[in-house]
Amino acid sequence: MFNASLKQLSTQLAERKISSVELTKEFLQRIKTLNAEYNAFITVNEALSLAQAQNADQIIAAGQANKLTGIPIAQKDIFCAKDWLTTCGSKMLSNFVSPYDAGVIERFNQIGAVNIGKTNMDEFAMGSSNETSFYGPVRNPWDVAAVPGGSSGGSASAVAARLAPAATGTDTGGSIRQPAALCGISGIKPTYGLVSRYGMIAFASSLDQGGPMAKSAEDLALMLGVMTGFDARDSTSLQRDSEDYTRDLEKPLSGLRIGLPKEYFAKGMSKDVECAVEQALDEYRKLGAEMVEVSLPNSQLSIPVYYVLAPAEASSNLSRFDGVRYGHRAKSYDDLNDMYRKSRAEGFGAEVKRRILIGTYVLSHGYYDAYYIKAQKVRRLITQDFVDAFKQCDIMMGPTSPTVAFNIGEKSSDPIQMYLSDIYTSAASLAGLPGMSVPIGFGDKNRPVGLHIIGNYFKEAQMLNVAHQYQLVTDWHQRLPTGID
Repeated sequence: MFNASLKQLSTQLAERKISSVELTKEFLQRIKTLNAEYNAFITVNEALSLAQAQNADQIIAAGQANKLTGIPIAQKDIFCAKDWLTTCGSKMLSNFVSPYDAGVIERFNQIGAVNIGKTNMDEFAMGSSNETSFYGPVRNPWDVAAVPGGSSGGSASAVAARLAPAATGTDTGGSIRQPAALCGISGIKPTYGLVSRYGMIAFASSLDQGGPMAKSAEDLALMLGVMTGFDARDSTSLQRDSEDYTRDLEKPLSGLRIGLPKEYFAKGMSKDVECAVEQALDEYRKLGAEMVEVSLPNSQLSIPVYYVLAPAEASSNLSRFDGVRYGHRAKSYDDLNDMYRKSRAEGFGAEVKRRILIGTYVLSHGYYDAYYIKAQKVRRLITQDFVDAFKQCDIMMGPTSPTVAFNIGEKSSDPIQMYLSDIYTSAASLAGLPGMSVPIGFGDKNRPVGLHIIGNYFKEAQMLNVAHQYQLVTDWHQRLPTGID
């Protein structure tokens, strides 16, 4: 059962071949046995999970089940969940038990899914390797010496190690797609505004977006159908009709125009990643797709733009926590130092302190126009590049990450190299576009490689179709790390 798809598990539950309680106990036992090796979960609460499983069995018995009713789902510890410890990977929230459910958690509760536990993450989602968590680094199931990616590394590791059938994540600059790539699973960041941010602890509010992480595109389609929907409590939530994201999965790809941004195939991608991407593109040619070269000339500016805008929003968001008062605009260098000292007193980790300092600096008197406003203007140019490119193609592809997973500690002392891990994902985030990663093979040290698929606004069903058709003729998404069984 631990390697079954969500569709298979749903069928088993519906046919009463297994109960939700039995299924939940199986995954709880796997977590108990294997989590010490991967550190994928921060919190497990067997009593709460089994109570939900018992309720799910009653829903199934009454014939009122959704396709995900009774299935255990791991929740990133950025989503508030009532009566669950919700830490966001930070010492600052190490004793915070949420009194309410996030919008995403509510939606899973409404259809009778089971919260199997809260997954580890970079502190306040600020990181690309899951090494900044107060609870220690998460390890990649394909090689425990390697990072799983971040900030949703705990969710990616949990799915890769089959500690959960699927998981939720959040993506600000690539934090679903990059860990999905490094851990050999599938993950999608939907169009900004499709998934409620209510109760999702904010990093950068104009960029943050929740999304699913699972073994396959078909599983993602089922998850996304639950997660999306309007929420009046979230001012950025979009009012759109609900969608069946499985509806186009079986469509043939003949005539599909795949845009290949020339900037994504230039210097910077490692040879092993390039080889895997080219082999994946060959498969798409066999499936009837046409390759079209496109250009995203301003995408090279996405990392500097992201690391001006995201820290600025982060410093503002973190200032809303009770007792934290350093998020106002500084008027002098002494003010900045004072804010930094206050952040240290609150117990933030080094990466959060660094981003708070950067964010406060770019919002400070004399620098707001020079950095923040200018970055917003460049963001608009990056968005326009995508608008123009999609006039020539239906979908875009390239590498998700420039390299396979690096070793734990390898980039900790070099923030710039760490930030470049999101060089291929951050532009789509700045534009609010949907993006996903699917496994396409292995590179150096037998570590996974992911293919980045970027769709036009609200084209998630098409993206999932494109990914699913590839997964019908390949088996990379079915490969298992050694030792997890």
